[in-house]
Amino acid sequence: MIFEKPSFESIGCAVAKPIERSVQIMKLLTLGVTFILGLFYLAACASQGPAAPVTIKGPAAPVTITSPNTITDPNAPGIFGRDPSRWLTPTHMRGSEPVRVGLLLPLGAESNDVRNLAQSLLEAAQLALFDQNNNSLLLIPKDTFGMPEGAAAAAQEVIDQGAELILGPLFAPSVQAIAPIARMQNVPIVAFSTDREVAGDGVYLLSFMPENEIDTVARYAASQGLFRFAALIPYGPYGARVQGAFSESVMKTGGIVTQIENYARETAATFEPVKRLANYNVRLAALQLERQRLRENDDEASRQALERLEDVEVWSSADYQAVLIPEEGNLLRSLAPLLAYYEVDPRTVKFLGTGLWDDPEIVREPSLLGGWFAAPPPDTHQAFLQNFAQAYGRTPPRIASLAYDALMLAATLSESPRGARFSQADITNPNGFLGIDGLFRLLPDGRSERGLAVLEVTPNGFKVINAAPNTFEFQS
Repeated sequence: MIFEKPSFESIGCAVAKPIERSVQIMKLLTLGVTFILGLFYLAACASQGPAAPVTIKGPAAPVTITSPNTITDPNAPGIFGRDPSRWLTPTHMRGSEPVRVGLLLPLGAESNDVRNLAQSLLEAAQLALFDQNNNSLLLIPKDTFGMPEGAAAAAQEVIDQGAELILGPLFAPSVQAIAPIARMQNVPIVAFSTDREVAGDGVYLLSFMPENEIDTVARYAASQGLFRFAALIPYGPYGARVQGAFSESVMKTGGIVTQIENYARETAATFEPVKRLANYNVRLAALQLERQRLRENDDEASRQALERLEDVEVWSSADYQAVLIPEEGNLLRSLAPLLAYYEVDPRTVKFLGTGLWDDPEIVREPSLLGGWFAAPPPDTHQAFLQNFAQAYGRTPPRIASLAYDALMLAATLSESPRGARFSQADITNPNGFLGIDGLFRLLPDGRSERGLAVLEVTPNGFKVINAAPNTFEFQS
């Protein structure tokens, strides 16, 4: 199926033109493998919170959506306190009441890479509009220009135009800039940042959290009998989060972290930290002492033992069973063989990663083969990539799917009446949602949790060795 790319009026400043085609949320696509694209329903386990469970209309009979905290007073603060005459209503939607959803992205950012990423997120959201069955949903895209002040202006504009929910922005400073504006009008935000500092009080982060990934891969490693861990972790805020999460996750499994080495994210700066992690100098000195001892013995058994050590680089093996490398791209493909060079053998020490490994290029690095990492289940995401490529002629960045799932979440929750929809109770339903990136839920403190798969790197791509859960019972 080929989708025509929807056009926009003054992109980032106005609303998308009406999209003529829409398809069912439970639509079957055949893209080499038949699967359900846009499968977006709440997990089956019973809700433990005060709100009744929410069920999306799908193959089963629909269930009504109920929620506490419903706003019924048209003069109450929030969206009903705004001027309805300023709300955006396209000509084709007059006579009905659109559900207005803002989308804030850095479409005009200075960086070409950022602009391209923003464009892919926008197009993924457009694709989701095709794949949902709510004709009343109106997406209002706005350009933040990649700056907090641009985001603040865009947020104010989209709220003035009647948005009841904001998707985005992408960067933490922009999320921080729009949060007080949205809170004043009781408009929740579902942003794409990974910075936990900007979450909470109506700001939810629909993003891939490293803590979630590390906990998943650490628990799986422990289930396979691995309890002694080491890690190579970059300096900086991301590294600090990873290091704290890794130590906590290993401790919860009953394991031990024997060694952590930090490095600056430059290839030339990685040699010494890797050498220290390998304990290379100590192991080399131990080998030299053993060779000297055998030479001094000068007997047949010692000479034979000495011959066996001719091709040995260092004495003894590493003091851990697995090593975490939370890196990506060229730097990951440099660190892994460097570990092998310093005699941390990936055949005996398991290399572990985060979702940053979710890049098909890494299978070209032999030392990463057999490594494990946690990521969303690949089947539905792969189909999303194919569908996106059919629509737009290219493969999107990994995180483009966040915008797709965010739009589908908005469509799902928009079926309640104005004032009842997009409530905290519905957004944070503990059962969670199933999207193209698998199971996820948004927590009252703004963080997100995901049910992730564990993948193994093989010469033929990534192999699922531990399937992602389809309910949050595994967290109990």
